[in-house]
Amino acid sequence: MLHRLTISELTARLARREVSARDAMQACLDQVARVDGDIKAFISHNPADALTQADAADKSIAAGADFAQQPLLGVPMALKDVLAVKDHPLNCCSKILGNFVSPYDATVVEKLKTAGAVIFGRLNMDEFAMGSSTENSAFQTTRNPWDTSRIPGGSSGGSAAAVAADECIASLGSDTGGSIRQPAALCGVVGMKPTYGRVSRYGLVAFASSLDQIGPFTKDVRDAATLLEVISGYDPRDATSIPQPVPRYTQALTGDVRGLRIGLPKEFMVGGLDPEVKRAVDAAVTHLQSLGATVQEVSLPHTDHDVAVYYIIATAEASANLARFDGVRYGARVDGADPLEMYGNTRGAGFGAEVKRRIILGTYVLSSGYYDAYYLRAQKVRTLIRQDYLRAFEQVDAIVTPTTPTPAFKLGEKSGDPLQMYLSDIFTIGCNLAGIPGLSLPCGFANVSQVSTLKSQPRLPIGLQLLGKPFGEETLLRLAHAYEQSAPWHKEHAL
Repeated sequence: MLHRLTISELTARLARREVSARDAMQACLDQVARVDGDIKAFISHNPADALTQADAADKSIAAGADFAQQPLLGVPMALKDVLAVKDHPLNCCSKILGNFVSPYDATVVEKLKTAGAVIFGRLNMDEFAMGSSTENSAFQTTRNPWDTSRIPGGSSGGSAAAVAADECIASLGSDTGGSIRQPAALCGVVGMKPTYGRVSRYGLVAFASSLDQIGPFTKDVRDAATLLEVISGYDPRDATSIPQPVPRYTQALTGDVRGLRIGLPKEFMVGGLDPEVKRAVDAAVTHLQSLGATVQEVSLPHTDHDVAVYYIIATAEASANLARFDGVRYGARVDGADPLEMYGNTRGAGFGAEVKRRIILGTYVLSSGYYDAYYLRAQKVRTLIRQDYLRAFEQVDAIVTPTTPTPAFKLGEKSGDPLQMYLSDIFTIGCNLAGIPGLSLPCGFANVSQVSTLKSQPRLPIGLQLLGKPFGEETLLRLAHAYEQSAPWHKEHAL
């Protein structure tokens, strides 16, 4: 059962020499073999290389390695297929990259390796991180471990599902409009989007450069703090990285939230919010009050514009970023009679429908005659949205909302209606537009009538979202940990 351990539990046992890193890695590989035929979280993994890395970790431990210096030593981890790992395939779950192999490590991957992590697999995602259900992958559709007839969320659905199914101890994903927090909520794990600039984006294939952030998926809040501490920090290779000291996040987990002020935005309790989600979030807020936090209503008056602003800015940036995939420099190529035809053939065959839709939308809002009417106006409203949050944080220390309006929906339920799919991220988009940190953690379950044969209990996870001040990750982790440790949800297993 080593695959069910958290980072802190596993490293404690490794430090005491009760288990080996090879045993832990083999347990995860065995779990992948058992369940991933149904879950489909992994698009590739190399068992031989994973065990070689684990053996190297065991040698380091035998030689007296310091876990304070290498807090992930021997910990099996997997990565969303949007992060560069040297000599590993990098496809962004798209056909257009073909057989591309990364020639370098992303900064976060360098940091994981330095911390001793065993990196052993690529995880499924919506193509180029564009989607909310992981149904847009060119390779396969990932399923929710709690009910395999349902989506795991997106775009980091593989990263969330792999942790929820205990196929790895932790994983990394990316969050552009909720792509860590939304699947974390739907799969019943902890997911965190750091402040924009807190974690280097060097080696992250860009979707929307002013919105993207890398963050952790873990089984509990302590592990999220540990992993965030490892991957954070200034990086001169990322022009948007901010030279801010990295706190010892694990030291913030005091269990004491007395006096912390929590804000409830009145604009978030909207029509369309599932009654069971509302009940679970209300109960969690009441629970935080019982622990000593105070609660008050706050207003984010420009919330109604979040979705429109996001899908103008994100698609515009995607249009520019994805222009580099042209069949000339790397990746797949479909020949034509001339270069222009070759570009069209390559991009037509290489990109999926959702990516094409967003490129077209983005090109439109950036085009002559429409730039001022759409893109420039959206940037101005984005400033108002950020100011709303900053004003709210003058009154409170954190904002609490549902992570998603509903529990996980059925596969195919929204794939024919892009607008309904986009609204799945209605509670998470504002965090990215404002550049603030956000965290989702389990706060209960919704009952459903039909479940997968892999799970006997008819329940789907519900997520609680905590939003914080810029570089206020410590407060979010403190609140989340205090709630988690006095509630039972993180002890539940999907499989």
